[in-house]
Amino acid sequence: MGLENLQNLVTEQQNGKTTQIDRKATEEILSIINEEDQSVPMHIQKEIPSIAKVVDQVVQSFESGGRLFYVGAGTSGRIGILDASECPPTYGTPPEMVKAIIAGGEPAIFKAVEGAEDSEELGANDIKQHGVRLHDVVIGITASGRAPYVIGALKQAKELGAKTVSFTCTKDATLNAVADYKINIEVGPEVITGSTRMKAGTTQKLVLNMITTTSMVKIGKVFNNLMVDVQPLNKKLVDRAKRIIQQVTGCSLEEATTLFDLSEGNPKVAIIMHTCQVDAVKAAELLSDAKGFVYKAIKAYNK
Repeated sequence: MGLENLQNLVTEQQNGKTTQIDRKATEEILSIINEEDQSVPMHIQKEIPSIAKVVDQVVQSFESGGRLFYVGAGTSGRIGILDASECPPTYGTPPEMVKAIIAGGEPAIFKAVEGAEDSEELGANDIKQHGVRLHDVVIGITASGRAPYVIGALKQAKELGAKTVSFTCTKDATLNAVADYKINIEVGPEVITGSTRMKAGTTQKLVLNMITTTSMVKIGKVFNNLMVDVQPLNKKLVDRAKRIIQQVTGCSLEEATTLFDLSEGNPKVAIIMHTCQVDAVKAAELLSDAKGFVYKAIKAYNK
């Protein structure tokens, strides 16, 4: 895409509301940024049907043993890394279940790697190196919808049999042509022209949260609205796990601690143990039969 075409992208256009932001007082600048940010959720709301289709595909992928990959460059790549890295401690998922790939590799997480996003070949190679395959879902994230690295990655993923998603902040994205699903959320020109770490970045953060959170709910990682698959990897998370057991069952903290220990730190098993009055082995069996859903396990036992 030439410079003229680049300037036509919504993500590169000047925001008429902020043309004299350099002459504003501090609170005025903050208010302008805040006002622009408030428009993001409304734009996302319009695209919920498109996001839902992606979530349903991700759930189907997980149920088939597949994985979810995010691919991006710069801010988009870093936001993918943030979302992927939070899944294991929050939902007890294996690290390979939700993964993020960034143009330029690990060094690009902290520092821009110049030119990394300009190569389709690099994107394709990274997809191959990560072993993307049938049943996987690959979400290409690029505000402009035209990053060559992401385009190359999605093309390669599609060739390998994975389902592909174009997630952009422009309606007529080049990336759409190589995607099975499209999430195109146009949030308008940025407060600072071309600074897509702002509204576009906020959009990406919110939508990725929506995708993984909803997917985890739909595969049994949540009971009521509690993260019952939390991994008790530190003192804070051990305390959270015990409080979840206590909150669901209504037992004392002392009883919750005993259940936590007997279940080997598994809140799901502990909840089923107390609710169904069974030992840890039976509770784990009930949970397995219910494919990880606590409420289904309890309902099946009480039939």
